[in-house]
Amino acid sequence: MLALVGSGEYLPGMDEVDRTLLGRLTEPARVVCIPAAAGTEGDAMIDSWLNRGVAHFTKLGVETHGVRVHNRATAENLDFADQIKQANFVYLSGGKPSYLYNLMHDTPVWNAILDVHHKGGVVAGCSAGAMIMGTQFMYGGTTDAFDLVPNSVIIPHFDEFPGFLSRIMRAFQSSNRTMYGIDGYTALVVDPTKPHYEVLGSGGVTVITKSDRTRYISGDTIQSKI
Repeated sequence: MLALVGSGEYLPGMDEVDRTLLGRLTEPARVVCIPAAAGTEGDAMIDSWLNRGVAHFTKLGVETHGVRVHNRATAENLDFADQIKQANFVYLSGGKPSYLYNLMHDTPVWNAILDVHHKGGVVAGCSAGAMIMGTQFMYGGTTDAFDLVPNSVIIPHFDEFPGFLSRIMRAFQSSNRTMYGIDGYTALVVDPTKPHYEVLGSGGVTVITKSDRTRYISGDTIQSKI
């Protein structure tokens, strides 16, 4: 599964969403938290995100480790990749999406994350971590992403920054991409074994196409638009 979070990673408002995701694992949870998107923000911020993630999931009662991936060299570290492969739940916290995408692209760490995904684990991304899962994103320009959610643009913080989000929506209006606007404390769950996506959390997900705009709330399912 992919869990694409609008904002609020590691905060109490995400406890129930994360408990739900953990409960869908078929084996005992082994979580790794990766602060890579904050890699330009300095050592203190990188460590803060890593420690917040470990504290959050430890509080939820599961085995949790931080893997300090924050630049290209650490993304190419084979020991870090091996640690990630031992997990069944990977969490990418927020920061800069362009930096995160370029850092991860074609590296052992990203391949390890894909390995967790392909083996049936959960890969969660918040904000920047969610944006890179679509087909494209916009952050200082339109950029290709990893296309784990086909034909999509993932827009986090959807209830928080209306001016910025309007510019994103205009940029993709003429395309055939489906835009998924995800509110804070909300996750869009993409399970490749199912023909629909699911909304979890206290906010909503707004699905925007050329011809339609529909908002879904927790418990709703969304027909995948491939």
